Amino acid sequence: MLDTLSSPPACADYAVVTRAIAYFSPRFRAQASVEEVASHVGLSPSHFQHVFKRWAGLTPKAFLQAVTLERARELLRDSASVLDAAYDVGLSGPSRLHDLFVAHEALTPGDYRRDGLELSYGFHDSPFGEAIVVAAPRGMAGLGFVDDGNRAAALADMARRWPRARLVADEAVTAPYARRAFDPALWRPETPLRIVMIGTDFEVRVWETLLKVPMGRATTYSDIAVRLGKPKAARAVGAAVGRNPVSFVVPCHRVLGRSGALTGYHWGLARKQAIIGWEAGRTAAG
Repeated sequence: MLDTLSSPPACADYAVVTRAIAYFSPRFRAQASVEEVASHVGLSPSHFQHVFKRWAGLTPKAFLQAVTLERARELLRDSASVLDAAYDVGLSGPSRLHDLFVAHEALTPGDYRRDGLELSYGFHDSPFGEAIVVAAPRGMAGLGFVDDGNRAAALADMARRWPRARLVADEAVTAPYARRAFDPALWRPETPLRIVMIGTDFEVRVWETLLKVPMGRATTYSDIAVRLGKPKAARAVGAAVGRNPVSFVVPCHRVLGRSGALTGYHWGLARKQAIIGWEAGRTAAG
């Protein structure tokens, strides 16, 4: 039986949201009306408004504004020095909710390469569709998503990341990590979500830098490269971001192209837009 989170309709609501995103994204300059999008997803305008507000904490119009190219460019302008300021005492408020409450450690290369590394996995509901969660003995090691009900593909994706590990189904182990990752009510500083980063030294440095990008902000590949002291390594940073195994928690979705374009996202651009819009609602609510 799948674990359920504090908002049972989230997965069903997400299905409506993704259909809406697929419709209005190519037409964002035309600013499709609520009535038009609602008709496309097969709901009345009032029901459509209710679903969006329940899921995103935003009206459809506000959500659309949050995920447009113009808004992305504003985020980049506002966040120009976000990595330098990330841990300043003065930076606080709802944008830090998620990031302050994650504790991380890196698995040593020796641990990663040794035979017999056992990881637990399980499938759980999330606000962004069904998720696969992978746990190491000391914390969450992976978080990805299931598309079109294809759990086997999601599991294979995770297994490819750690070819010498043994993945064992155990939803009892992974369920608490799923709840902690996706339920804002459980984002507490006294009980941080523990994650384990399994990767090369460079990848871990990139992922650690991603954790410094607050909710409601954005950065670029080149800014991360500069932060790491490797200003010409933007392409390598992009590859490391793409290999981030702990999606959402390690917020690779907050990395944009220099122009503000969303660019690639391993779990699909519609999901990236959805996460950015969902976070915009949480930030505004705070």
